[in-house]
Amino acid sequence: TGFCVELPPGTEMQIRPRSGLALKHGFIIPNSPGTVDEDFRGCMMVGLYYLGKEPYTINHGDRIAQAVVSQVRRYATVEVKELSNTERASGGFGSTGVS
Repeated sequence: TGFCVELPPGTEMQIRPRSGLALKHGFIIPNSPGTVDEDFRGCMMVGLYYLGKEPYTINHGDRIAQAVVSQVRRYATVEVKELSNTERASGGFGSTGVS
């Protein structure tokens, strides 16, 4: 990509797809969003899957992804013997309904 980074301490970068590339041309980023940690140094790579049927060329300089840099809070992990109760509990996917 030619896009190289050195992030400030306490930040992360997320690599996200551009909606036009997906909707108009059939490209998706399978690891989306991709997280770049603050200690990464180097040039970015973006993996793409092409779902289209016709050949498509990506040219140097084409915008294939977007990057968002955010502050990150670090928390200490604490082991507990039991978790507090909620209405949802451990219901998982779809357990809160659709409306």
